[in-house]
Amino acid sequence: MKKLIHFAVLAMLLPLCGCCGKVAGNTGTDEDPEVFNPQAWSLNMGLGWNLGNSLDAHAGGVSSETCWGNGKASQKTFDAIRSMGFGCVRIPITWMGHIGEAPAYTIESAWMNRVAEVVGYAHKAGLKVIINVHHDGYRENAQVRGGWLDIRSAFESDAADRQIRERLAAVWKQIAERFKNEGDWLVFETMNEIHDGGWGYGDNLKNSRQYNILNEWNQLCLDAIRSAGGCNADRYVALAGYATNPSLTVNYLRLPKDSAENRLVVAVHSYDPYEYATEAKFDEWGHTGKTMAPGSSELDYTMMLDNLVKKFLLNGVPVYMGEFGCVHRSSEKAESFRKYYLEYTVKAMRDRGIAPIVWDNGSAAAGKEAFGLVNHADGSCINNAREIVRTMVNAWSNNDEKYTLSSVYDKAPQF
Repeated sequence: MKKLIHFAVLAMLLPLCGCCGKVAGNTGTDEDPEVFNPQAWSLNMGLGWNLGNSLDAHAGGVSSETCWGNGKASQKTFDAIRSMGFGCVRIPITWMGHIGEAPAYTIESAWMNRVAEVVGYAHKAGLKVIINVHHDGYRENAQVRGGWLDIRSAFESDAADRQIRERLAAVWKQIAERFKNEGDWLVFETMNEIHDGGWGYGDNLKNSRQYNILNEWNQLCLDAIRSAGGCNADRYVALAGYATNPSLTVNYLRLPKDSAENRLVVAVHSYDPYEYATEAKFDEWGHTGKTMAPGSSELDYTMMLDNLVKKFLLNGVPVYMGEFGCVHRSSEKAESFRKYYLEYTVKAMRDRGIAPIVWDNGSAAAGKEAFGLVNHADGSCINNAREIVRTMVNAWSNNDEKYTLSSVYDKAPQF
């Protein structure tokens, strides 16, 4: 059986300078003792975990940490995450319902304080942290509006676009002000999965203006962050393309102008193939599977990653997979394919220097949307999560020269 060919990443062999993503030591030139290496930056972030469906949860237009069934995060949560082998956490945050009226758009102090408390837990545990503006931009579909950060409204109305921009700039200025003294361990991610209700298959395919608006919003967020001063002057800022979709990001994301050098990062999400990884309509994936969703080959996945490498990493821009995962199943066979999917995809990202951040919504069920790995209140494992996490940690951290993507491929489930 033909084996797949993959990138080799020299950054894995190079020492890093702190957490700034530069390669330390002599590079062979007196003029440039430190060279920014985007793969090294991503690798230094480490395997990551999402505190999903917590600070991003919302009901009735108001975000609330516990309204989707998860308990409040604690120091135990993040201590457990660190002890399991994760290096970073992404903390999705929805701000709607806690933002005051124009023109100040003041964020409610109690909500901001709780965000800072949770971020502090993660930092104390020794984790790098990513925070964002999350479901403020959600849309149920083309007809039903969700949050205030609504690109369909902006596309249809210049007045709506102006108001959104004012609020977005004010929100990011306040977030940046609150965390202005925190160092490189904290990354800001501008937005999450912005789309017009079609998840990348809507009116954006007919008119490129939505892409242009999103690119302008990213510039606006970056300018607001930089203007807050302190460590924000050169903080790493992650930018999301349309729907945070890898192919749409490759094709349409335009990086904003930045006053800092080598401080922009690209964030993408992938639950591909969706019918397998999220909806559990199929239980097999990869070359040994028999009944599978379209796009279930290893090559489908690595081609997606390689496009990201060619567009961004090879041009000096780090990339992280801000959300990925595969839902828990109830059968041994299905779980074997799930473990293979997660091992293969994490190893593929490790080889390319793309940091993977697994989605965890706290669900203890099996089947559609059952992404739970740990109890969000105390970090205790859900179902067989300890084995699943061990598989991903090994895929990320195993440096044995005999452990390759091809060796993982060769050990795919056989039923």
